[in-house]
Amino acid sequence: MRLLVLGGSWFLGRAIVDAALAGGHEVTTFRRGLTGDDAPGVEVVRGDRTDVDDLARLAAGGPWDVVVDTSGYVPREVGAVARALSPVVGRYVFVSSVSAYVGWPVEPLTETSELLDCPADAAGDYGHDGDPGPSVYGFTKVGCERAVTDAFGADRVTILRPGVILGPREYVGRLPWWLNRVARGGRVLAPGSPDRPIQPVDVRDVAEFALAAPTGVFNVTAPGTETFGDFLAACVSVACAGEPHWVPDEFLVAQGLRQWTEIPLWRTYAGAWAVDSSRARAAGLRTRPLIETVRDTWAWMGTKRAVEHERAGQLGIDPEKEAAVLDAWQAGS
Repeated sequence: MRLLVLGGSWFLGRAIVDAALAGGHEVTTFRRGLTGDDAPGVEVVRGDRTDVDDLARLAAGGPWDVVVDTSGYVPREVGAVARALSPVVGRYVFVSSVSAYVGWPVEPLTETSELLDCPADAAGDYGHDGDPGPSVYGFTKVGCERAVTDAFGADRVTILRPGVILGPREYVGRLPWWLNRVARGGRVLAPGSPDRPIQPVDVRDVAEFALAAPTGVFNVTAPGTETFGDFLAACVSVACAGEPHWVPDEFLVAQGLRQWTEIPLWRTYAGAWAVDSSRARAAGLRTRPLIETVRDTWAWMGTKRAVEHERAGQLGIDPEKEAAVLDAWQAGS
């Protein structure tokens, strides 16, 4: 297969490039080259997806069997890319998000759940942010999906809607935060119940599915057979430190702790970890156990190649506040 990856230096994009090269495919990446690094063995085309001349120059290097877009966020820009590539690409794989659904994260979701509404030519600030949802990010992902489908037609488009993606090179920093916190040792505030099912998916499993998925729309999550307790046990096992102390949701909410950011991956809403990915599994999605994701991320963090990103700085509870919450809970329990 001749593959074009838009981006390809960070996290999911790089995982797709690595998986494609390992599978013997011919890979071209299109990126500005301002951050990250180029994977050895790829043909690199420098350019900006917002520049008409750069897109024309890129299209002249075709044809490709498939283009994978992991970095599309602005509908009108994604539409311009799709129109430029439609004559020289067989199929467009667009990575969207479960945030595209009206019900995220409150309701259980399937691919037939209602989507947010966003036009295909919208700017990047379309929509609004709510709590717990929706988000501008979710609105614009829907617009991007429509822009790609308008340009290619539904029979030439694969849309992936992942939930939380973890693994090596994670720049958001959710799993690295937990690993660093556990490695620091002592009492670790563990949110809610250890029996809560969770569905984070390994970046490498998303990458493999992106290369193999047929046309259509697919949610991409783990099956939900593992729990938050399994997750923290895996972190403790690789970091060899930390003692989780479980504190009920109700107490944490009453303390005013911010879900998803102050305590990464903690959300009390019914739909947060209730995304049905059975359609993707029937189409070939395979997901590895959480312990593998945790172990390999810990090993990657040890190489000191961690990606620095502003979103990582928004995560985590202050150590003094964590201790105070634990003291308050233990004093009253």
